[in-house]
Amino acid sequence: MRIGILGGTFDPIHFGHIRPALEIKSQLQLDSVWLMPNHIPPHKKSTVVSTEQRLAMVDLICHEYSEFELCDIEARRSGPSYLLTTLEELHKRYPEHEFFFLIGTDSLVSLPTWHHWLSLFNLCHFVVSPRNGWQLTSEMPIFKQYEQRLTSIGQHKAQKSGLIFQVNITPQAYSSTQIRQQLAQGISQSEAVPSQVLKFITEKNLYQTPT
Repeated sequence: MRIGILGGTFDPIHFGHIRPALEIKSQLQLDSVWLMPNHIPPHKKSTVVSTEQRLAMVDLICHEYSEFELCDIEARRSGPSYLLTTLEELHKRYPEHEFFFLIGTDSLVSLPTWHHWLSLFNLCHFVVSPRNGWQLTSEMPIFKQYEQRLTSIGQHKAQKSGLIFQVNITPQAYSSTQIRQQLAQGISQSEAVPSQVLKFITEKNLYQTPT
């Protein structure tokens, strides 16, 4: 199966995560997109709500959208979440799958700072979406790899890893930081956050202190 993986803190999950993932699934004809909440992201200090609460919110989305599945492999890990370790574990569990890791241009630019980053290409493809304010340039360390590995959608044939696909998605003007701030101020987020997630946030009294 062709499996997309979207990692993130999902603090909270919102339409800025959901809609692009659905578009990418359609464009690349993926069988499923696994939503993978981080536990302790190496590049972030902490999350605002607990790992269990973030897993619960993502699980609500996976029950509403058949295109998604919850992948809790990183959330259940006791130490920092490194993508290399995650992909190695997933390959052991699901050797038949072809993995497509979904990132934005901002993450692509920073990829050379990730743990054993070149080894990641042995385990997955990367699917890159544009991000406002970010542009890849020839002097960046990732540029050579990007040029060599960039492939048109549908042209990779039997190659199970190591390629980069550039996709265009509908821009989504939502960010978790802004959503948390507005929830703390009592501002409705019904256009940014699915109703069942908002209900969970209300019931658990989450994000009530400005962050």
